[in-house]
Amino acid sequence: MTTSRRTLMTAAATAGLAATAVGTGTGTAYAKDAKGAKGGGRAVKEHFGTLADGTKVDRWTIENGRTRLSVLTYGGIVQSLEIPDRHGRMANVSLGFADLDSYVAGSPYFGALIGRYGNRIANGKFTLDGHAYQLPVNDGPNSLHGGDKGFDKRIWSIEPFEDGGNVGLTLRRVSPDGEMGYPGKLTVRVDYTLTSTGDWHIDYEATTDKATVVNLTNHTYYNLGGEGTGSIYDHRLQIAASRYTPVNKTLIPTGELAKVAGTPFDFRRSKAVGRDIREAHQQVLYGQGIDHNFVLDKGITSRPEHIVTVSEPESGRVMRIATTEPGVQFYTGNFLVGTLAGTSGQVYRQGDGFCLETQHFPDSPNQPSFPSTVLRPGQTYRSTTVHSFSTR
Repeated sequence: MTTSRRTLMTAAATAGLAATAVGTGTGTAYAKDAKGAKGGGRAVKEHFGTLADGTKVDRWTIENGRTRLSVLTYGGIVQSLEIPDRHGRMANVSLGFADLDSYVAGSPYFGALIGRYGNRIANGKFTLDGHAYQLPVNDGPNSLHGGDKGFDKRIWSIEPFEDGGNVGLTLRRVSPDGEMGYPGKLTVRVDYTLTSTGDWHIDYEATTDKATVVNLTNHTYYNLGGEGTGSIYDHRLQIAASRYTPVNKTLIPTGELAKVAGTPFDFRRSKAVGRDIREAHQQVLYGQGIDHNFVLDKGITSRPEHIVTVSEPESGRVMRIATTEPGVQFYTGNFLVGTLAGTSGQVYRQGDGFCLETQHFPDSPNQPSFPSTVLRPGQTYRSTTVHSFSTR
């Protein structure tokens, strides 16, 4: 079934109290205190590093409802996401690095804003309106996450905002026609918003001057026990998906929408992430774990609907995800091989983090039966994902 991206609507953010100023070093507060806000209500900008070409990279930090979020102008990267455990103790639950050089040297998309196309496109090729396009091949024979210099490696402009009791950051970038082989000048806006309850909203919006394909997502790796604390295999996960998209040996969907029943991909009821991850199932062997798109039962929706609940037993942290998207890529950190040291100074090994990337399906431009990712002039791409945090 082909579905227009114009059916996606951005949900209104929840009102709440303004944030408390956070950050270290020589940060500069930009947003004004909200009237009556407890503890302030500011966004803090700090210098984070300098690229080889002399471009300065900043880190913006916002806080609201006991959620603290730090974002880089480089790649729109979520460098830190701090939430409390059941005893109120704060911890960073996102994997990443303490310095810019590590991100530039070889990050596996830690926390990155992904585009123009999240996930894989077979052989880096697609045809649109009779025109063939060739993208950079950067993942075996395929193009991954927009190519070898996708949105994750570009500089974004960031402006703080307050909206009622919500605080947030607006990220903007114009991707020129032909960048990484994609047609059309794509004008992109992404809002990272924290509400008074600590919910983290991501609202994506894009327009184009030429027919193109778009699939934006966020690539944060989570460990609800805290970054650098080890395996996520004891986390409990539930996904509202009765089907998934099996892949070939290069992780490109075959086109089948297979039932999860009777497979390691059945998360319709909550279970430990690692319970079936070593089962001798061909799809698990292909992914060296789970690295698959789940077909959400709800399909595309005009407002975010709940699709995922994940919890960590020791800390009691719980994350719920709602989205307008029809799919979510669940990835169990299979290619973390002990060569990267994170913000805590601990080395990341296989299974030390997981991703839940809300999205349209991989390789959709080459799969007519998948929901369409085509965006045309006069249309607006909109997508919303909400992360809600609690404890139990």
